[in-house]
Amino acid sequence: MRLDRRAALGLIGGGGGVILSGRTGYGATALMAQPPLVAGRLTQGGWARGRVWPDCQVTLDGAEVPTAASGDFLIAFDRDAPVTARLDCRKGGQVLSSADLTIAPRAWQIEQVDAPLRPPGVPDAEFQRRRADELARIAAARALPTGAEGWRQTMVRPAPGRISGRFGAQRIYRGQPGAYHSGLDLAAAAGTPILAPADGVVVLAAEAPFTLEGLLLMVDHGMGLTSAFLHCSAHLVTAGAPVRQGQPVARVGMTGRATGPHLHWGLRWRTARLDPLLFLADG
Repeated sequence: MRLDRRAALGLIGGGGGVILSGRTGYGATALMAQPPLVAGRLTQGGWARGRVWPDCQVTLDGAEVPTAASGDFLIAFDRDAPVTARLDCRKGGQVLSSADLTIAPRAWQIEQVDAPLRPPGVPDAEFQRRRADELARIAAARALPTGAEGWRQTMVRPAPGRISGRFGAQRIYRGQPGAYHSGLDLAAAAGTPILAPADGVVVLAAEAPFTLEGLLLMVDHGMGLTSAFLHCSAHLVTAGAPVRQGQPVARVGMTGRATGPHLHWGLRWRTARLDPLLFLADG
């Protein structure tokens, strides 16, 4: 049987709940009254939003998932996530429900990039020193709690332009294999405004270009979900500033490792790298 696109991506309808293989306790009513997952795309690089009774503890493969006071929560699946995941709900130490999620696997492209694997003219020792500091700043930014609510929204495209690089593709830099592409590249003219895809708070606005990311801007959308905008030519907001969906936050450039002006938009939930296209209404 041939799967349609919704089935292949494991799409869940917006708000109607989903039938999962699993079991419920607590009189078998807890997750019948409030479906555990109400929207999402159960695939590698995908996500799901859910709802449980307030004060319930949600875990994904044994790791605790934060929930809002309303009982709403977000989960997401890394590019290399296994094809199954376990979602549990507990209250007072009692398991109310367990659901086995099927995460659709994906085939990844190979992309040839006409750029060096590392920045030219930077000695290895200097690159490693600078890179360690940059990665520490990025990790610290992702760890900042902001209380942002943008994770609840369907995201909007942050810039126009053709897709020049897809999430998850294995990249070859002038014959040297590199890491897979961790975001979505949108080819746009230099200076094009970059819009906030969802509400959030700016957690990093680099004052000087990073070695690879260039002039980097990061926005926290809450519940562990963050956007990163790479290669900017300028920032229009500062660290700590709240931003609204659709607000201009930066301008497209080609700082860092870039062969031309474009926006690299990266999304993460905690440590999981996600496909930004799957967060758009038409993605």
